[in-house]
Amino acid sequence: MIQSIFGLFGLMVIAWAVSENKRHIRFKSVAIGLLLQIAVATMMLKIPAFSNAMMSLNHAVEALQQATEAGTSFLFGYLGGGPLPFSEISPGASWTLAFRALPLILVVSSLSALLFYWRIIPIIVKAFCFILQKTMNIGGALGLGVAANIFVGMVEAPIIIGPYVKSMSRSELMTLMVSGMATISGTVLVLYASILNPVLPGAIGHILTASIISAPAAILIAQLMVPETTDTLAGNGVNITSSASSSMDAITKGASDGVKLLITVVALLLVLIALVSLANQILNFFPNIYGEPLTLQRILSFIMWPIVWLMGIPASEASTAAGLMGTKTVLNEFLAYLQLANLSPGLLSPRSTIIMTYAMCGFANLGSLGILIGGLTAIAPSRKEEIVEMGMKSIIGGTLATCMTGTIVGILY
Repeated sequence: MIQSIFGLFGLMVIAWAVSENKRHIRFKSVAIGLLLQIAVATMMLKIPAFSNAMMSLNHAVEALQQATEAGTSFLFGYLGGGPLPFSEISPGASWTLAFRALPLILVVSSLSALLFYWRIIPIIVKAFCFILQKTMNIGGALGLGVAANIFVGMVEAPIIIGPYVKSMSRSELMTLMVSGMATISGTVLVLYASILNPVLPGAIGHILTASIISAPAAILIAQLMVPETTDTLAGNGVNITSSASSSMDAITKGASDGVKLLITVVALLLVLIALVSLANQILNFFPNIYGEPLTLQRILSFIMWPIVWLMGIPASEASTAAGLMGTKTVLNEFLAYLQLANLSPGLLSPRSTIIMTYAMCGFANLGSLGILIGGLTAIAPSRKEEIVEMGMKSIIGGTLATCMTGTIVGILY
């Protein structure tokens, strides 16, 4: 616990060290953000009513998996989970990622669009927006954007407040970008939970909790890195509506958006795994270090080792955890979660597994940067230069925010 407490302040010091305007940092807002993050984490992890509610979401995951499998087995036969026409030589050999896990994206995308049209998601988002506005003294547009980022993607959330993005202050724009990097969308929430369930029971509750806890952390880190210098904040009367004209239209649009995301995920997975393999083949020409061949994962683990140690990971497990964090930061969190689910027993303790689940729950990676810059510059072309300039800072900020979330979990466990 002492290690994690030290790490919590250490991560904030890193954000302060790279701040572009230390004199304007509002330490009161930073302190409130830290207290809010700790309070939300304590409530969701230590109060049985909240923790049980989060963990009960696994029944929803199982239902969605069964529903998705009904569709995939009909379309793809045994590749999608239908009966095998032959005997399976080794258990699990017939399971294929593309036909069994990834189609969840389509189902969840349509379901999210439907719940948005039914005004269920907007009500939840408005509740989080109200809390963030009142506790952290941020504008209505930014509060809505940060709250929406908990449930939708880093491009979809800014679209909701699109008319206000161009008039945001530099600090507000940075906070919006960091919140997108520090959270994940509901579309991939169920997918990640289905991957982690074998090694972390109640994974969906942990992942959703991580995304919620990281929202105030994102505001805190962004306020340290790019402090607010104005009292004129954007849009305190923002509203959100669905563009769908009916429930069926919402399902159709959700499925269409899901197809685009599915294709992007498949393409990125194929390319990134291939590039990692290519990089490792090139690194094989270099001499071994400490008796082991040099790989991209090992290089990344050296860089991230101090960060994961600050989160409370024991030194004996820090190399494994650092490798996961490096993969997540340079490649993406999906590959990192796949690696976490397939680690050899004993490499990470149950406590370290939970810490890493929370610390990796965010979109902060180089691939996401391209998506974020493309989306925001389309919404606010007049701010393009500023958005591009703060791009790498948003990755650092998003990573520090999720690491803070992992650190707080390390304190509570």
